[in-house]
Amino acid sequence: MTFFDASLIQSGQYHDWLVQGLVLSLQLLAASFVIALPLGVAIALMRTSGSRVLRGAGAAIVEGIRNVPLLAHLLFWYFAFPELLPETVKLALYDSNPEFICATIALSLYAGVHMAEDIRSGIRAVPAAQMEAARSLGLGRIAALRLVLLPQAIRIAVPPLLSQTVNLWKDTSVATVIGAAEMMYQAARVETATFRSVEAFTFATLAYLTVSLAISLAAQLYARRFPVRTI
Repeated sequence: MTFFDASLIQSGQYHDWLVQGLVLSLQLLAASFVIALPLGVAIALMRTSGSRVLRGAGAAIVEGIRNVPLLAHLLFWYFAFPELLPETVKLALYDSNPEFICATIALSLYAGVHMAEDIRSGIRAVPAAQMEAARSLGLGRIAALRLVLLPQAIRIAVPPLLSQTVNLWKDTSVATVIGAAEMMYQAARVETATFRSVEAFTFATLAYLTVSLAISLAAQLYARRFPVRTI
């Protein structure tokens, strides 16, 4: 094999590293979003509940998570949390993909509490008469929340939720500190192996920019297609 052929094989390998990093970053985004959104809904309902205990618990969750840096969350879930688990569970975690799992937990919680505040704002923006009308039609509180209040609140909250999704996408880069082989990790790996920092980090920068712009465009299209109308 000639030196030129070897260089081509190595270039292809480095390209594969970057693509693998991009795929893992997208998987982190998808997994975290799927967990964060229903978590945000649950916390928002707690914060708007008629129960003082639930409101206090919801506020404690939000303040306790969002006032701690994401980096601290990642380090806690990766280094400290496994030590609190039973030995069999800890071994099962280490046998799977602990970097991905712990990063997903940290990102989901961090994004979830921020989404909760956006959804809570959406709930408060729905006129109280909507709930009163639903209850007058014979719907229970849970049914009224599920069928009347939440659909309207989430529709109002979609633009800020998409903005939080952009933040979540960018926050996936922090997972590199615990060794998750996402895009920044792979870009640094390519740079270390080849010293081609321009190509490696340009790829990562353009990938983050492209996905962020795609999400922002979705937010703009949604706002035009479904403008929020106040009653």
